[in-house]
Amino acid sequence: MPLKIVMFSDFVCPFCYIGFDVIQKLKPEFDLQIEWRGFQIHPEWPADGASAAQARQLGDPDARKAAWQRISAMAEAVGLAMKPPSVLTNSRRALAAAEFARDSGADHEAFEERVYRGYFTEGANIGDRDVVLRLATEAGLDSAQVADAIDSPKYELRLKNNALTANQRGVSGVPTFFIGDYPLVGAQSLDVMRSILKRATERFGAAASAQTAEDRSCELKTKSP
Repeated sequence: MPLKIVMFSDFVCPFCYIGFDVIQKLKPEFDLQIEWRGFQIHPEWPADGASAAQARQLGDPDARKAAWQRISAMAEAVGLAMKPPSVLTNSRRALAAAEFARDSGADHEAFEERVYRGYFTEGANIGDRDVVLRLATEAGLDSAQVADAIDSPKYELRLKNNALTANQRGVSGVPTFFIGDYPLVGAQSLDVMRSILKRATERFGAAASAQTAEDRSCELKTKSP
């Protein structure tokens, strides 16, 4: 029986990119049933994006610099090339497109990877409609269908329901993984996540007790790096 994992995540959270990549790297080693749920943590950020200069108004620049030192070290350890995004932007359109990709039967994980890489490696503004459509096309999705999905009340409601479910399950930051019924908060190293999944597989989740890594997750409605 596959081990079910539900992951709440947001494209603007660097720890989510790390967590996503770690799970992708470990999938060949385990029988996993993964359910990705988009959970927007900064709906107040503008879709047009706030530049690095404007970002001072959205958070402490010294704290941001220190956070990115930790993020860069974690990313390097799992083989990811990441840098601070050139803009802080609203992820709603990208998240709606990802929900559509899951429904369409396409390789939605390829799209998610493309959005993360676009934002954290290439400096793309994933709040921009045209950028989301370009990334969708590059990931093999139909851009016209994605454009419709971005504007669809169906996916707006889906994201609201994801947020409601997250709140009901006590999610206060991303990434949050539910391995069975057990929450795991924050990005983990390959070795740590491999160990957790091994124990969870062997004991059907009994050993995957609640864990929190406060400096490895993006808190809800706080100033993210």
